[in-house]
Amino acid sequence: MHEPSHKDFSCILNMLESIVKIQNYSNKFKNADEFYEDSKSFDATMMNFIVIGEMAEKLSSDFLSETENDIDWFKVRGFRNIIAHNYFGIDAEEVWQIIHGSLIDLKESLEKASR
Repeated sequence: MHEPSHKDFSCILNMLESIVKIQNYSNKFKNADEFYEDSKSFDATMMNFIVIGEMAEKLSSDFLSETENDIDWFKVRGFRNIIAHNYFGIDAEEVWQIIHGSLIDLKESLEKASR
């Protein structure tokens, strides 16, 4: 894999920062219901998922092509769209599962791609 461009690297760093924030906002809760009841933490998390999706939109086509086997960019951008356009239809359990599954994988893939 080629070294990411300056712009791509900046987007990756922003995404990683948002992932760390999401993990910090959610790690004090035992389950999705508790998390959802804390509206500040839940809303802050949703905003950072939007940031991740926005940064994914700014990545170069070369970087997207090089990483598409490790990262499902369609889902990353799609989740941003769901949050932005259907906020009140968001399933807290689904968000919880993403935080404790897909988001960890995304973080690892982004860290790998940024080296």
